Amino acid sequence: MKNRKIARIAALAAAGLIVTGLVAVAAGCGSGGGSADNASLVGAGSTFANPIYTKWIDAYSKVQPGVDINYQSVGSGAGIQQFTAQTVDFGATDAPMKDDQLAKAPSEVLHIPTVAGAVAITYNVDGVPSGLKLTPEVLANIYLGKITKWNDPAIKADNPGINFPDQAIVTVHRSDGSGTTNIFTSYLSAVSPGWKSQVSAGTDVKWPVGLGGKGSEGVSGQVSQTKGSIGYVELAYAKTNHLPYAWIKNKAGKFVEPTLESTKTAIQGVVASMPADFRSGSVGNPDGDNAYPIAGFTYILVYKNQTDQAKGQALVNFLWWGIHDGQQYAAALDYVAQPPELVKKVEAQIRKINYNGQSLAPSS
Repeated sequence: MKNRKIARIAALAAAGLIVTGLVAVAAGCGSGGGSADNASLVGAGSTFANPIYTKWIDAYSKVQPGVDINYQSVGSGAGIQQFTAQTVDFGATDAPMKDDQLAKAPSEVLHIPTVAGAVAITYNVDGVPSGLKLTPEVLANIYLGKITKWNDPAIKADNPGINFPDQAIVTVHRSDGSGTTNIFTSYLSAVSPGWKSQVSAGTDVKWPVGLGGKGSEGVSGQVSQTKGSIGYVELAYAKTNHLPYAWIKNKAGKFVEPTLESTKTAIQGVVASMPADFRSGSVGNPDGDNAYPIAGFTYILVYKNQTDQAKGQALVNFLWWGIHDGQQYAAALDYVAQPPELVKKVEAQIRKINYNGQSLAPSS
């Protein structure tokens, strides 16, 4: 019996399921007692998180080849809708569910932060290299339709030496419900009283001007194809599509490039103040000389009380792997991995996921 136990622990180690000194719940041996050996999971939501979740699913399939996970990058708004309707096993969003949305859910919902990332301001203007400098006021006024030409004095003032064309500005935004939109509009609401009063923040707002594109792919595509355009996408999408991106003036008065380090600085400034349910979303306009201000967390949505033991066990196994082993893939995709102090809090959140009142996660 003892030899079988030793062999079992060795097998777990070989599968990569011994994490940070704990034995992760392996398929088929969870505290709920269900078998997750051949479970299939479907998730839907955030395009912001699509690159990291795609990588996670691929890497996890090598650890647990019997678990099939299908993720649909449909936008945070659609992800919340499908999750609420229970047509998927988990949702994904960069905008925490609001109280009225939670009230419509069939049972208690948990937000599991996975990684954080920056929203880059991309543009397509002849003769303007990457590194365009934009103040919060200028960016807000561009999207409010008050600054309409690239050679506007307010833009030129912060970009000496650049010969801006007398070209109309075409703003591009998401046409679907989007957590990326929530991060961007939350930032604009934090820095611009005019934006806050006229438009406000949300996953789907009434845009004063501009063109819409579905998903991050749609926005980056519109910007790539439209001369004089400006849009917002995840930093990873800007880099993947070789789009130039702007440096944004932060709360400290410094123009900051969206990078892994500047995003990490912004995230670290808000971790300590995150609420117990993690529903903080955007970082707002954080302190820090090197903090890039347009950033936020992305979440996986799960039901606290699982009704299918095998699926619930497989989902918990995947989440536990994601917040530990999965974090190693974040930096290469321009996401910020969770700091250790946040991981401990997220572990406690995952332990709340249960089947018939019994936690499906490791107990210690």
